Amino acid sequence: MIRTIIIDDEPLAAGIVQEYLADFAQFQVLEVCQDGFQGMKAIQQHKPDLIFLDVQMPKITGFEMLELLDEPPAVIFTTAFDQYALKAFDAKAMDYLLKPFSQARFKQAIDRFLDSVGNENKAEAPDSERNLLAEKSNRLVVRVKNDIKIIPVQEVNFFEAEDDYVTIHTSGGKYLKKMTMKTLEESLDAGKFARVHRSFIINLNGITGIEPYERDAYLVKLRGGERIPVSKTGYARLRQVLGL
Repeated sequence: MIRTIIIDDEPLAAGIVQEYLADFAQFQVLEVCQDGFQGMKAIQQHKPDLIFLDVQMPKITGFEMLELLDEPPAVIFTTAFDQYALKAFDAKAMDYLLKPFSQARFKQAIDRFLDSVGNENKAEAPDSERNLLAEKSNRLVVRVKNDIKIIPVQEVNFFEAEDDYVTIHTSGGKYLKKMTMKTLEESLDAGKFARVHRSFIINLNGITGIEPYERDAYLVKLRGGERIPVSKTGYARLRQVLGL
């Protein structure tokens, strides 16, 4: 059996997926979830082979839910919004079903998934180098033990690179998220955040001063008292965005 979970906040839409899926005897629906939190818990519990995932849902979006999973299953997106198609395929989606979709179109998505299983090409985890490029982020979703925390980006003082992770520094504490600095930089508003060093991105609203440090290097002082190293390239970028 192919173990399946449906994650959609619209009961009618979830019901249609169940109805269409009933024509395929090899699929078993393990659970139907109404938001990303429920979906993540169900995925961790059941470890499905395939999920049908809506994008816009209460609490966290479908994309944010996928970011929280270490080993996401194969995904077929089901959504009423066509603007997320590029981002969906960047996240290695099997298919992207635009609501309302027909039974014939649904069958195409199923056939594509079955072909991938036959070729032993299990869906990969979202590519963190690309899956945020379609839009600018105004919040970040992180796991804190067994809880999920949503951090508005304006509350971030600075970001610090930690190998394949980024430490998010806020006034309320530090949080670790699996993401590269390149991905993060491209997802942030360049008018509000600047990469001043290969290991640091700062919130421009938190700058209280800039002082020389070494030859062709500077320190930027933040309102929390931190002193962040600034490279020569970073200093030139700061001068440009701050109009110095």
